[in-house]
Amino acid sequence: MTALSALNFRKRITALRWARWGVWYVAIVAAAATQSLGVLVAGLVVGFLLNAAFKAWQASARRQFVREARLPPFLLGKLRAAYPQLEPRDAELVLRGLRQFFMAHLRSDRKFVAMPSKVVDAAWHEFILHTEAYAQWCRFAFGRMLHHTPAEVLGHSAQRNDGLRRTWYWACKEESIDPRQPSRLPLLFALDAKFAVAGGFSYVPDCGSIDRAAYSGAHCGSDFGHSGSGSGDAGGFGGSESGSGSDSSDGGGSSAGGGASDSGGGSDSGSGCGGGGCGGGGGGD
Repeated sequence: MTALSALNFRKRITALRWARWGVWYVAIVAAAATQSLGVLVAGLVVGFLLNAAFKAWQASARRQFVREARLPPFLLGKLRAAYPQLEPRDAELVLRGLRQFFMAHLRSDRKFVAMPSKVVDAAWHEFILHTEAYAQWCRFAFGRMLHHTPAEVLGHSAQRNDGLRRTWYWACKEESIDPRQPSRLPLLFALDAKFAVAGGFSYVPDCGSIDRAAYSGAHCGSDFGHSGSGSGDAGGFGGSESGSGSDSSDGGGSSAGGGASDSGGGSDSGSGCGGGGCGGGGGGD
């Protein structure tokens, strides 16, 4: 995406934000000028409908911004310096994983989401260090700052489990994967194993095909919907299912996450656990 296209996204998001405020301002001014209860009621009804429409358009513009707006080019160099095994195309794939994480936060109605990948977490952290660029990105993507939390796997914290489940749910939705019965991993959950990241988190889609006795701390894609995987809202994927609505059918699979061959959920990652042991891996930051 060109800088001009990114600018157009920003202008559109800003215009829609002001339009939502303008609707209420016009309705109130019109009612005050006419001093009519009927005009006030009609203005409120029209204002509500227009505000809802502008809100939906703004949400769509934000999703498009996250999927397509240009990320700072310096992130590629920072990533390859931290992980020398990454080729330029590999680093680009990691940034696509970062977009998928940002999308999970946006599509979960900007609720808490947890980071499941060490290598994507490194890219996120490097972005945050450039505070002005990151703050501007967050303003247009989310309307507020998205603060950093360390990468992790399912554990005993209900809040963090819900955050991981939201991330899993929306990452799957971006790639048209069934979050309850995944046939492959979404990109964000496949990258650490794909690139053999030291201390990274490795997942398989379904632990039913492996020996759990050999991997006593295993966490797999199918675990995100099981209440036995610690506490928290497992059944609703951190509440994402109950509030997904039309947003869950927003599409964007190929642009955000890519297919199985790119994500590492196919032949690249295989069906074994690899890395740190089927979702185990190293500890947090």
